[in-house]
Amino acid sequence: MDPQSLARVQALGRVAIGTALVLAPRRAVSGWVGRDADRPSVQALTAALGIRDLALGVGAAGALWRGDGARVWLRAGTAADLVDFVATVRARDGLPRLGVCGVGLLAASSAALGAYLQAVVDES
Repeated sequence: MDPQSLARVQALGRVAIGTALVLAPRRAVSGWVGRDADRPSVQALTAALGIRDLALGVGAAGALWRGDGARVWLRAGTAADLVDFVATVRARDGLPRLGVCGVGLLAASSAALGAYLQAVVDES
């Protein structure tokens, strides 16, 4: 798969995850935070996190289809993924082990992919 297509897939994945976090916050994060997903405060933060990913995904996808400005969106997504990874690792003692592994792996791999894509995506 060429870098442009890979970047589009990542952007659309971010849109899907963001949408799930906004529309079904409890269900979307129960594997990550466990029973705390039932708390209204966690659901509020989850929706706020979700709109961030939704906006980053829509922005990246639009820039990729237009052929300009995608690197900025990819860089922002990579930064968000790195923060997700670090925050998950820092809170690991209070999170379900499977959630730490799953979200940690997803965030780290998405950050690595984003770093790669920033370097190779064609802006022409």
